[in-house]
Amino acid sequence: MLIYTLPIIAALTGWITNYIAVKMLFHPRQKVKILFFEIQGIFPKRQDKLAERLGDVVARELFSMKDVKSALLNDKVSGEVSRLLEEKVDDFLQNRLVQAMPALAMFLNNDIKMRIKNILMGEFQSALPSIFEKFTDKIDNAVDVKAIVYQRVANFSSDKLEEILYSIMQKEFRSIEIIGGVLGFVIGLIQIGILAFQD
Repeated sequence: MLIYTLPIIAALTGWITNYIAVKMLFHPRQKVKILFFEIQGIFPKRQDKLAERLGDVVARELFSMKDVKSALLNDKVSGEVSRLLEEKVDDFLQNRLVQAMPALAMFLNNDIKMRIKNILMGEFQSALPSIFEKFTDKIDNAVDVKAIVYQRVANFSSDKLEEILYSIMQKEFRSIEIIGGVLGFVIGLIQIGILAFQD
């Protein structure tokens, strides 16, 4: 009769083994010495390397100044920038210029203001691509994405790192535990089959 409990025992063993394996990805957080062996969770032990690789991937594959340039130069963004510039030019011609130089107001009729506005807007719009280009080049030189990601990840506490990875991979970790139980149960059934065949 005890033979029929083999699948349940094997399933429990498989589930517990995988549960411990998942936990050991993060624990122990600090090195623990047992006889001649040092044990530490994989992620705490490799956090520095993980930070380096993640920084490299983000800098190479996920974020680039080319993407920023493309975003700045697309029609929607450049149209929005032009609209804001036009508002500023209108405000300048209608209010600020007259306040700064009241004597000039008698020479500025609507037609002249419109001509000045068209000239200024033409200059701004032709200059925008090169401005964006120089702006993104300066950001590219000033911002080291790889170094920023590396520093952030490397400086995470072990608790924070575990929390982040669990939030991303909770279902996968749970699946690993369940698969351990299922495989253990199947192995138990196979053992019953082998023992029954031997009898």
